[in-house]
Amino acid sequence: MSMSRASRSQERLVVVGGDAAGMSAASQARRLKGPDELEIVAFERGHFTSYSACGIPYWVGGDVEDRDQLIARSPEEHRARGIDLRMRTEVTELDVEGGRVRSRDLESGAEAWTSYDKLVLATGAHPMRPSLPGIDAPGVHGVQTLDDGQALLDTLARTAGRRAVVIGAGYIGVEMAEALINRGYEVTVVNRGQEPMSTLDPDMGRLVHEAMEGLGITMVNDAEVTKILTGEDGRVRAVATEDAEYPADVVVLGIGVRPETALAEAAGLPLGDHKGLLTDLAMRVRGHENIWAGGDCVEVLDLVSGRERHIALGTHANKHGQVIGANVGGGYATFPGVVGTAVSKVCDLEIARTGLREKDARRAGLRFETVTIESTSRAGYYPGADPMKVKMLAERRTGRLLGVQIVGREGAAKRVDIAAVALTACMTVEQMTALDLGYAPPFSPVWDPILVAARKAVTAVRAGSTL
Repeated sequence: MSMSRASRSQERLVVVGGDAAGMSAASQARRLKGPDELEIVAFERGHFTSYSACGIPYWVGGDVEDRDQLIARSPEEHRARGIDLRMRTEVTELDVEGGRVRSRDLESGAEAWTSYDKLVLATGAHPMRPSLPGIDAPGVHGVQTLDDGQALLDTLARTAGRRAVVIGAGYIGVEMAEALINRGYEVTVVNRGQEPMSTLDPDMGRLVHEAMEGLGITMVNDAEVTKILTGEDGRVRAVATEDAEYPADVVVLGIGVRPETALAEAAGLPLGDHKGLLTDLAMRVRGHENIWAGGDCVEVLDLVSGRERHIALGTHANKHGQVIGANVGGGYATFPGVVGTAVSKVCDLEIARTGLREKDARRAGLRFETVTIESTSRAGYYPGADPMKVKMLAERRTGRLLGVQIVGREGAAKRVDIAAVALTACMTVEQMTALDLGYAPPFSPVWDPILVAARKAVTAVRAGSTL
């Protein structure tokens, strides 16, 4: 039994989850308060801490040679900084009224209660596993943690066949499809959407579709998986839809993730429409003075639509952790929200988006204009100038920028950062045309593609405002 709160001289911070948000919070709190002031106990049920989950597809695909390259800080390094980090230990219950958590050592099975003065929930997210026959068969893998990535690599190493099916064509699905192609697999992607990358509008997703087929990936769109078929040995042998069967020696789930909030829900903590924890600007769980939450288990404010969203990204998780750690450590910091920026790639095709898609804008009740332009990454006469397509949404009448999607080759994706800043600043497309962006022929045409799109959007807004 752990020492009670009343018998301790210093405060105790308990952190549930040892990846980006949790350990960033613990580390920042430790910078602000020493061990004599603040005891920090952290629980992690896996084998690794502070790692890049976003890098797992590149490790599986061979672009990153060693798993440890994805680890920013080991358990030993955290402990050396005065954090009592308990690995392979799962928190199984939150007693909010009593200010304590129950944990179980996954190796020994031993259970114990640990009291807290302040609690940080950083439980992350879990891959969506639809309730399908055969979904739990050997050879079917979700990919969310380093443990998941290692389990997939172990399966690939001992499986003789070279046929892979990826279910879902979001970021993880597309990246894992390319990773498996790089490993010499015959890859089929089964996607229930109209085009891959549902975070893009279908007309932009079509460009991703073409690039994937160019890699040798078989794309099956508008298809719902109905079951996972297994062989006599119980292992996966195929993925079935209503119309067809696709042979598979390994299956990867790329359907997306959901917040890991079962503990929080059981404890009565507030959840949003996406089942993520709801917090205030300081990342404090709403209605609970001494509980904070961050990372993939929370919902955040979309600054463009004004609604709560669940976005599982390491960039946000690390920022959440910094904000939480500052507040736990006696300072003050806030996380105002996001605009929904993300980038990815398929081979050399770069994919980027920020803000709202057309259906997002409609759902938010916004009237808008849409423009699409084609330009190049550099001056047209400069060697290596590659084409790119930019799609821009602007609010009708006001001209406020609502969203940008970019698909192109080298130099395309990071241009979305210009739009992300403009969205955060609530700029209009007309204001954007005056942005003083860097120019030289090796880097951009005289009119950067973002500015070309903004100029066209200005014209569309003016024309739309007269209707």
